[in-house]
Amino acid sequence: MVFVLITLAITIWASRQTKTAADFYAGGRSFSGFSNGLAIGGDYMSAASFLGIAGIIALSGYDGFLYSIGFLVAWLVALLLVAELLRNSGKYTMADVLAFRMRQTPVRVAASISTIVVSIFYLLAQMVGAGALVALLLGIKPGAHFLGMDADTAKIATIIFIGILMIVYVTVGGMKGTTYVQIVKAFLLMVGAALMTVLVLAAFKFDLSGLLGEAAAKSGKGAAFLEPGLRYGKEVAGDAAQTFYNKMDLLSLGIALVLGTAGLPHILIRFYTVPNSKAARKSVLWAIGIIGTFYLMTLALGFGAAALVGGEAITAQDKGGNTAAPQLAQVLGERFLGGTTGGAAMLAIIAAVAFATILAVVAGLTLASSSSLAHDIYASVIRKGQVSEGGEVRVARISAFAIGAVAIVLAIFAQSLNVAFLVALAFAVAASGNLPAILYSLFWKRFTTAGATAAIYGGLITAVVLVFFSPVVSGSPTAMFPNSDWQWFPLSNPGIISIPVGFLCGWLGTVLSREPADPQKYAELEVRSLTGVGAH
Repeated sequence: MVFVLITLAITIWASRQTKTAADFYAGGRSFSGFSNGLAIGGDYMSAASFLGIAGIIALSGYDGFLYSIGFLVAWLVALLLVAELLRNSGKYTMADVLAFRMRQTPVRVAASISTIVVSIFYLLAQMVGAGALVALLLGIKPGAHFLGMDADTAKIATIIFIGILMIVYVTVGGMKGTTYVQIVKAFLLMVGAALMTVLVLAAFKFDLSGLLGEAAAKSGKGAAFLEPGLRYGKEVAGDAAQTFYNKMDLLSLGIALVLGTAGLPHILIRFYTVPNSKAARKSVLWAIGIIGTFYLMTLALGFGAAALVGGEAITAQDKGGNTAAPQLAQVLGERFLGGTTGGAAMLAIIAAVAFATILAVVAGLTLASSSSLAHDIYASVIRKGQVSEGGEVRVARISAFAIGAVAIVLAIFAQSLNVAFLVALAFAVAASGNLPAILYSLFWKRFTTAGATAAIYGGLITAVVLVFFSPVVSGSPTAMFPNSDWQWFPLSNPGIISIPVGFLCGWLGTVLSREPADPQKYAELEVRSLTGVGAH
């Protein structure tokens, strides 16, 4: 509650600095490379990173760390191909770059739909994670009650509370308020993770070999815990087809994670908050440093949780392992701060950090989708640019209410879903629909409006359809609908199919359309993206 009050105070203070559309959408382009790098870290290190990855490592050992590697390597794609060019070419949203040399209406509508789909998947993951976290904090297990609420009611109340908070952050503080909340959260997360890492290492007298040995012993998996193949790429004796699918699934997940970041709308709009392209580059370098350090610490958190909490205790609280980090905090508190009180204090601190993580990310996602609705659909398509800045910002605030309400309702129904699955799906959709359109727009002279809309819709629809017919949704014990079976696509992540389909659709749409590309517009975009001349 203290953390919530502090962030609300920051948001109200930021609202007094928010006067123009540039302030609301891009924080007045006033953030330095370092502060934007911190904010990108705060926006990117979501509940899936802190809670999900620590849990996956605690339960799957070596294979869990593959998520960390994928999330980190992805930043090289964003740095080398997207960050600087996007900062120079656009104004407020991803669609600004795509629509620069195309017909406005079809491209902005397609980009806006894609932005909202990716953001909603991502939002669900954060809000579902918040429900599980608060149930752990208040000690509500199935059958237990708190203030007259059972576990399910408490989770629904948490989801509604978080939804209301995120609407307040965005409507009151805009990009400035959201950015400051993300900076505070990134600092808290790094301090919290560093403290836990040092305590885990201290518990094993800084002997890494001892930590890994204990983790393998307590995991119940033995030596296999420290080797590849426990979760991904499993060899199935006598079943060559299943072995092949398992290896393809790993490859598919890796491709989606590495290429997805450069297409995530809430990450892309962060590049507009800096004054120039040099600051955009610098902010990505700072982000890589911060995020890389954090993901190295997830190794200590994951293996520490396996060694000190044990796999059985983690899955007893949460089947997906999403509460491994807070449970580890409780054990460390009891060991180093003394007794139950020390454990409770440490759990509360780390849970507040996780809560901060969720709030900062949902605010960024809501801002990305409300900006897209107001700037792309309302101002550019419906009003054809004939709208005042104040009118556009007012619509963005109303959009935040609408998106917040939709996210609350969907999250209440999605409580049984796996958090990591929702995030991986968001990455696959972003990599399949958004990334091909962005790269073709920036680098291919012949690219046309038909190509842009075909790339976005083709990649988006393929990714969503394949996931719907995958073992993640039906036909397996861990699926969303374990008692039904309409699965025919064998992979859990669609990236290996849907990403090439997105690029292919963009190429086919361009080659088959009769509409000529505008070489003058391309030349203008090229000069602007490389030099920053004419950038807003």
